[in-house]
Amino acid sequence: MEDYLECIFDLESTKGYACVSDVAEALRLNRASTSIMVKRLGKLGFLRYEPYRGFALTPEGSRVAEKIRKRHAMLADLFQLMGLDHRDHLSDIEGIEHHLSERAFRRFAELAAHLRSHPFHRPAGSNRPTPVT
Repeated sequence: MEDYLECIFDLESTKGYACVSDVAEALRLNRASTSIMVKRLGKLGFLRYEPYRGFALTPEGSRVAEKIRKRHAMLADLFQLMGLDHRDHLSDIEGIEHHLSERAFRRFAELAAHLRSHPFHRPAGSNRPTPVT
């Protein structure tokens, strides 16, 4: 469900609206299963239908999508700070972002802040990070 909301948020940002075919294509799913989930999201109050335009996130849908985006951005930042290219670990980030409790998310964010203020580097020929002094 969260992947759909995140996708719809992105489509709205770029196109101003979303439709089933765009969401299905972006998530690499078939239109039938996407249509079922879109209807479900509408019934849950996350989407509103706009005749001849598709659908858009409600304020609650936007709130949830933005929360997911913040989690994703923080995790991508954390991976970069740990010396991992977030693009190479996108599936890891996508999996983690949906399963973190609020408490774990806050702790990961604290770790990212710590690593940002206390960077480390990798000496030439070494895989072991060392603190920058």
